[in-house]
Amino acid sequence: METNFSEELLNLHESLLRAQLNVVRQIRKEAGLQELDEPKEKRMSQMDMVYDILNQTQKPMHVNDIISIAKDKFDVELDKESIVSALAKRVKRQDRFIKIAPNTFTLIAQDLGGEGK
Repeated sequence: METNFSEELLNLHESLLRAQLNVVRQIRKEAGLQELDEPKEKRMSQMDMVYDILNQTQKPMHVNDIISIAKDKFDVELDKESIVSALAKRVKRQDRFIKIAPNTFTLIAQDLGGEGK
């Protein structure tokens, strides 16, 4: 969709909105009101998602099951090859994960029976 806005016009609107926001912040400060925190989007890495899933289930899981749970829980499509590659690197470094069968992983802190140590 093509717009007819010039860069100058957009710059003007952006400057006006910033000035308005500064005025609102100054009024809040003068009234003794607390400044509003900027909403920060908290993002979770794919490895943190995998860790969270394995930690919650407390048992070894095949990567296909991890991907399925990630889709339901985090509404994220994980790429199988990327996840397997990342997990293999973590396994090699002995960082959080161990591989117990082809494409089947668990947490280092969990025994093979699935109970946390």
